[in-house]
Amino acid sequence: MRIGLLTDGGYPYATGESRLWCDRLVRGLPQHEFDLFALSRSAHQEQQGWVRLPDRVARVRTAPLWTHDDEARHGLRPRGLPGRLATGLGRSYGRRDRRRFTSHVTALVDAVCAGGDAAAETGEDTGRAAACAASADRFTDGLYGLAELARERGGLHTALRSEVTVRIVESACRAPGTGRTVHGATVPDYLAFAAELERVLRPLSLDWYDEESLGAVDLCHAASGGAAALPGLLAKRFFGVPLLVTEHGVPLRTHYLAAPEAPFGAPVRALLANFHGQLASEVYRQAAVITPGNTHVRRWQERCGADRAKLRTVYPGMEAERFAAVGEGDDDGGPDTLVWIGRIEPAKDLIALLHAFAEVRRAEPDARLRIFGAPAQGGEGNTYLAHCKALAAQLFPDEATDAHAVGDNPVTFEEIGGPEVPDLAEAYAAGGVVVLSSVVEGFPISLVEAMFCGRATVSTDVGAVVEVIGGTGLVVPPRNPRALADACVALLRDPERRARLGAAARARALELFTVEQNLAAFRGIYLDLVMQSPARWAATAGPEDPDGPPRPFATPPEAHVLGHLPPAPAASGAPRVPSWAVGAEEGVCAGARRAGDRDA
Repeated sequence: MRIGLLTDGGYPYATGESRLWCDRLVRGLPQHEFDLFALSRSAHQEQQGWVRLPDRVARVRTAPLWTHDDEARHGLRPRGLPGRLATGLGRSYGRRDRRRFTSHVTALVDAVCAGGDAAAETGEDTGRAAACAASADRFTDGLYGLAELARERGGLHTALRSEVTVRIVESACRAPGTGRTVHGATVPDYLAFAAELERVLRPLSLDWYDEESLGAVDLCHAASGGAAALPGLLAKRFFGVPLLVTEHGVPLRTHYLAAPEAPFGAPVRALLANFHGQLASEVYRQAAVITPGNTHVRRWQERCGADRAKLRTVYPGMEAERFAAVGEGDDDGGPDTLVWIGRIEPAKDLIALLHAFAEVRRAEPDARLRIFGAPAQGGEGNTYLAHCKALAAQLFPDEATDAHAVGDNPVTFEEIGGPEVPDLAEAYAAGGVVVLSSVVEGFPISLVEAMFCGRATVSTDVGAVVEVIGGTGLVVPPRNPRALADACVALLRDPERRARLGAAARARALELFTVEQNLAAFRGIYLDLVMQSPARWAATAGPEDPDGPPRPFATPPEAHVLGHLPPAPAASGAPRVPSWAVGAEEGVCAGARRAGDRDA
């Protein structure tokens, strides 16, 4: 079958989220053909290039979510919007289209400004439900109305950044019943929200919505919610293509966490939070199946209105083979050594870990702590690393903390790839206990890697940690150095317990978190969705025979075979025949379609 893989700031770019997972999915399902529809997050990301794509990727369509202002902040030369978005940018609407635009934007912005507040201020549950439903209806009416206008007329980019949009935002913010925060918005806030609204809705203006693009796929698979799922919403609305949404993190939660650091005032942050909440709810309503990467994500999705009947937890698959030598060996690593591995940033709370290790050293004077990782990109990561090194020097004044000399130093900051630790598996092998000290965490990848290596772990209770560990490690409250220290000392003093926990952790990881189980789950979901979706029939048989009988889909495999198809069912509600199954009784290989597309 033909899968439309929708990404936002990730695959096929060399940098970005879910890159490895998407690549494993595409390579691990060779019986399917993939079309990529990718949104890029910055000009810098585009300049880093793509990963090498397998042959089963038939085509790639890309579009930017960055703006000229983003490039200016990064010191890059503005290049203008690509041609796929430039069509119709300068087009002005006629009177009728201006009325359509005004009506749709008003509905959408009214829902964003007043939806959450109306629901919260209603005293009774029935009234709250009615207010939420009314707000959702206004939001979707505006969203799909703008999509249809952009598809028919173009020009949405310019219109959303026009004075008309700013006035609509101002009127909605000042309307009676609007919350105090939004009601206090000023002109700079109106301008900022209008600009952000255009950026988030930019996928509506793409040229992806035709029978040769998203209309030609059997299934849309969004690699995250939010903006990445917008093309999937429209593909379902315009062509009836089923939508599958996979989330290993929660875009809405990420937006909430990033909001205090965003360069906006409180009114704009509140408006954006309302918008992303409404969009997430609509994505979950329209998705045929939602696959959270863990129960932590699942709870967020349910809170945003996802139907439990649609939810199916599918853990992200990871390569166990690269850790097999460590996990299957008898070496306990450094029996007195704690290991921390990850990206060095404030969310990982290395400050608490260093204070905890000071307590560990008082109980176990021979204990050591090896920190493996590089600072997060940007100045904040480097600043935090310097702060951690300064704190280590202060806590252990009699001993140096040189990153290159392991020797007798109690704390070392090291990077993987040097002569001492050439690869990731060797880093986990360097200690007897692996520690995770985060205060914010989604799916803890480093924890799963430690489990593959058969290491006992001490972790803070954040994100999906408890779900991943499942009783095979020790879990303590976050921001509690004393509890973290006590758990580490307990394992350092009990090698038999370390061995038991490590063996149980490896067995659990091999059962739940491998690439193979992930691919098997999506292989089954793909088949279930396409088998259950209704049939779609093209209007004509094709350009060579416009008066012939209709064909299922835009380009079935039979289109590349001489001869005519038998008459198609006349009923519009006939069961849908998947494109990979059409013509199977005639011995036609689905690969013929791919060859034909490339020949064309």
